[in-house]
Amino acid sequence: MNEGRRLFGTDGVRGVANLEPITSETALRLGRALAYVFRASAGRHRRILIGKDTRLSGYMLETAMASGICSMGADVWLVGPMPTPGIAFLTRSMRADAGVVISASHNPFADNGIKFFSREGFKLDDATERRIEELTLEAGALERERAHGADIGKAARIDDAIGRYLVFLKNCLPRELTFDGLRVVIDCANGAAYKVGPDALEELGASVETIGCEPNGININDGCGATAPERLREVVLKSGADVGIALDGDGDRAILVDERGELFDGDDMMALMGARMAAQGRLNSNTVVATVMSNFGLERALADAGVRLVRTEVGDPAVVREMRAHGYNLGGEQSGHVVFMDCSTTGDGLITALQALAAMVESGRPLGELRKLRRAPQVLRNVRVRERTPLDSIPEIARAIAAAAERLGGRGRLLVRYSGTEMLARVMVEGEDESAIAELADEIAWAIDRRLGAAE
Repeated sequence: MNEGRRLFGTDGVRGVANLEPITSETALRLGRALAYVFRASAGRHRRILIGKDTRLSGYMLETAMASGICSMGADVWLVGPMPTPGIAFLTRSMRADAGVVISASHNPFADNGIKFFSREGFKLDDATERRIEELTLEAGALERERAHGADIGKAARIDDAIGRYLVFLKNCLPRELTFDGLRVVIDCANGAAYKVGPDALEELGASVETIGCEPNGININDGCGATAPERLREVVLKSGADVGIALDGDGDRAILVDERGELFDGDDMMALMGARMAAQGRLNSNTVVATVMSNFGLERALADAGVRLVRTEVGDPAVVREMRAHGYNLGGEQSGHVVFMDCSTTGDGLITALQALAAMVESGRPLGELRKLRRAPQVLRNVRVRERTPLDSIPEIARAIAAAAERLGGRGRLLVRYSGTEMLARVMVEGEDESAIAELADEIAWAIDRRLGAAE
C-alpha cells in the first residue's frame, strides 16, 4: 500500500530520532503540511492535538510539530504522554481537526515516529498521507501559505486528558461490572500508559502491582512490556496474581499472562472474544478480521464457534480498513493489537486487557481456562537488511521461497515480507512439524541474509 513512499510506512513516519526523517526540521515541515491539508478542508480555525510517549526525543519533536502547525494558523492542544488510542479518542471527543502521536510504539528507545489521526479518530487514508508527504518534501511548497499577525496559531496544554480517557475506558464495560478481588500485575513498558494503566485497573476495583511504570526518557521498552514479557511472567507466578498485562510503549497493544504463566496474545484474544461475542449476538456478520500473520489455529478456533475469519495484509491500518468497509467490529493482529470497533477506532491495549478481565469476572473462570486457541506450529525469522529490494526479483531468494512452498505441499502457510517499520525481512512458516518448518524458515532467511543482509 505504501509503494513509492519516501516518508510514510505502514504506520506513519518512523526512524532513528535526530536522523532523517525523524528530525526537528522534518517534524516542523510535517506539522505545516498537516495543518495546511486540514485547514484546506474547512474554513474555520484549525485545532490539532499532539500526544507522545515517554521517549527523550519526544520533547524535541513535539516542539517542532507544534511550531509548524502554529505557523500555518492552526492551534495546538498539547496532551503530553498518552497512549496512542487515547489520542485517537481525544481527537474525536474534543472535536479536534486532527491528532498527532509522537511515538515509535514497541521499537527501541533510540527510534521515534510520527503518526496522524483524522477528526474521526482513524489513521489517515493513503491519499491524505500522500498529500502530506508531497507538501513536506517539496521545497517552498507552503511558503506563501504561512499565517501572519493575529492569524498565527497558539498552543495550550490539556491538563485533564488522563481523566477524560479514564472515563472513556470505564464506559467500555458494563456499569455494574467491577474487578473487586482480582489481583493484577501490569507492565506499562515505561511508556505512555504508565499513569493511566494502573489508574484504570484500580478505579475498577482490582488489586494492582506495577512493572515498567517509572519512565526516565530512555528506558521505554527496555526489557519490559509487550515485547519482553518474561519479567511479568515471573512476577505473576511469584505473587500468585490472577493475570498479568503487558503493554507496549504507546499502549496500543497488550500481551496477557494467565495464572499459569502462559502467554495470551492477540490471536488468543480474538479467538476468545470472537466466540464470546458471537454467542452473545454481538459479533457483526459473525466475522473476525486478522492479518496474514495470525496463526492457522485462530481460523480453526473461530470456525468451531461458527465464526468466519477474514485476512488482510500486515498492519493495523489494513485491519481497520477492512472492518470499516464491511461493518465488522472485532479484528486485530497476533502482536496484541486488537480493535474493538464498538469502543474504539484503533487498537487499544487497555481496552483489550479490560475485555479479558471482564470475561474472567463474568464467566467466573481464570484466563487459562478461557483459552480457545490450539496453536499450529509457527516459526518466525527476522533478517536485518540493508535495502528493501523486491524479494521476488532476486533469483536465489525466489528459488528458496518456491522450494519451501513446494515442500509444505499445502499443509501449512508461508509468508515472506519486509517490515513496514524496521529494516527487517520477516519469514513466517506454519506447518505440522516444527523442526521441518524451522529448517524451511532458516533456508529462506539464509538466502535473504546472503544477498541483502546488513552488517551487524
